[in-house]
Amino acid sequence: MYVAVKGGERAIDNAHAWLAEERRGDVSVAELSVAQIREQLALAVNRVMAEGSLYDPDLAALAIKQSRGDLIEAIFLIRAYRTTLPRFGYSEPVETGRMACDRRVSATFKDAPGGQVLGPTFDYTHRLLDFALEAEGLVEEAATGAPREAETPHVTAFLNAEGLIQEEHVPEDDRPRDLTREPLELPAGRPLRLQALTRGDEGFVLGMAYSTQRGYGRNHPFVGELRIGTVPVEMEVPELGFSVEIGEVVLTECETVNQFTGSKSEPPQFTRGYGLVFGQTERKAISMALVDRALRWEELGEDNVGAPAQNEEFVLYHSDNIQATGFLEHIKLPHYVDFQSELELVRKLRREAMVGEKREAAE
Repeated sequence: MYVAVKGGERAIDNAHAWLAEERRGDVSVAELSVAQIREQLALAVNRVMAEGSLYDPDLAALAIKQSRGDLIEAIFLIRAYRTTLPRFGYSEPVETGRMACDRRVSATFKDAPGGQVLGPTFDYTHRLLDFALEAEGLVEEAATGAPREAETPHVTAFLNAEGLIQEEHVPEDDRPRDLTREPLELPAGRPLRLQALTRGDEGFVLGMAYSTQRGYGRNHPFVGELRIGTVPVEMEVPELGFSVEIGEVVLTECETVNQFTGSKSEPPQFTRGYGLVFGQTERKAISMALVDRALRWEELGEDNVGAPAQNEEFVLYHSDNIQATGFLEHIKLPHYVDFQSELELVRKLRREAMVGEKREAAE
């Protein structure tokens, strides 16, 4: 039960004003623009779009500015705004094989068909502070060409040609439920699990993925392919009777290849884990693929070894940082009545205990 605090409205208004002042910071320093955040903090923008389930770099940058860099608060703002938007329809499934790749690597084949494209990555950088960035000078442009426009086939397709990797079957009901419009229900099918993971907190999903690598889930993956690039988005227009391209989005896709010795229902073969996330979000996509594979234990006829990453309820219900934040931070709100009742209970128990001790001493 919550009770009103006298003068609370004025205190809240003052808190808002103070927050705005703290957000602005030293007025002698130039204010950070939304465009600067969008262009120079792109990885933070990508995370907010992915976990906020809304692809709009400008709005994500605005949310980061408004939240003073608190990405979970920014994700909350984006999700709240998303609920106000009208839904005109659903786009067609994107064809990632048509992706114009900025980056495309495989840890399974050195000479992967289509080639390895390192792209912009921290993988080969030294983890040393670059104090030259303090100079705020112009950065020399990299000697790179434009993203490839030709279709780049998936590496797993070449394994599949030999029948070495499990076939992916489209369920009879090929339109998955929409987690942004319907509450999560368990047991969840794989499409719904993937939706939850792509919206899940990056740190949580990373921790779950790391646990599988350390033996909690018997999951030893290879990155079959990691690709980042732009894909066209199409939507069917009923008045036209065919699909038209309505825009483009940048995606990160990861397919892991996992050894599988077979079960009563499946022959020895490689199996897949899958991750797909807005923007350049490599760590999240790889983590998502590892957790996806761990959660597939039942359909593959594997044993459940009791690993956290194999527990669908544990993973899906605790990966959503907005739900977790709301439940955690509500304890900051007034609980005066609740606490007073518990305080009286503890006092009563202490009095009864003291009476009992005196009675025992007298006997």
